[in-house]
Formats: sequence, C-alpha cells, structure tokens
Amino acid sequence: MSAQGPKKSEKVETCDVRVIHLERVAQARDEAISDREAERLSLTYKALGDPTRLKMVMALAGGEMCVCDLAAFLGLTESAISHHLRRLKDLALVKSRRDGQILYYSLDDQHVSRILKIGLEHIRE
Repeated sequence: MSAQGPKKSEKVETCDVRVIHLERVAQARDEAISDREAERLSLTYKALGDPTRLKMVMALAGGEMCVCDLAAFLGLTESAISHHLRRLKDLALVKSRRDGQILYYSLDDQHVSRILKIGLEHIRE
C-alpha cells in the first residue's frame, strides 16, 4: 500500500483446482486467536482507524499532553478530545496521570508505539 491509498488489483487470483491442505488448516486452527481476542483486536484497530484518534495517539507518541494541549493541536473542543480519550483509555491505548489540577495523557505502553511505527513503515514502503 502506498501513501496515496490502497493498490487496486485488476483481478482476484484463485486456484485453478480446489484442494484443501489439511495439515495447514489444522495448524491454522491450532494457532487461531480466540473470539474474544479477535473482538478486542478489532476494536483496537477500529479506534485507531479514526483519523482524529490516530492523530491524537501519534501526538502522544512524542510525549504526554493534557486535554487542552490536544484540543489546541487538533483544533477541536476539549469535550471532543475527552470523548476520544475515553475510548482510547478503555482499550488500554492511552493512560493518564494527574499533576495537581492537570490531567496528562500518554501512550499506555511500548506496544502502542510499536503498532504505530510498524503501520507507518508499512504505508511508507
């Protein structure tokens, strides 16, 4: 995929003959994630699929920011930012810490940074 968008395939390629490779199917079943894990991962990617939330998470990859900072950065209301942060926090993508009257947000852990880095590497190929 390029930075301009997904590549369009002219034709979907399929096998010329129908053969099921039972060993590979069994291996895939053994290694499959649970329905609960699939749902959670899907929700995580849906959350990151929103351009505003993605920009927020990318900004937080550079260091912690408060709601006011994120609102100024994105040109949105603090209420809108708080709504997005609540969703990201529920999915353990961001965490918060209070310093007096200021509530700072940051990425929850290094896994989130790695997801972002790998995604950027993929689209920049």
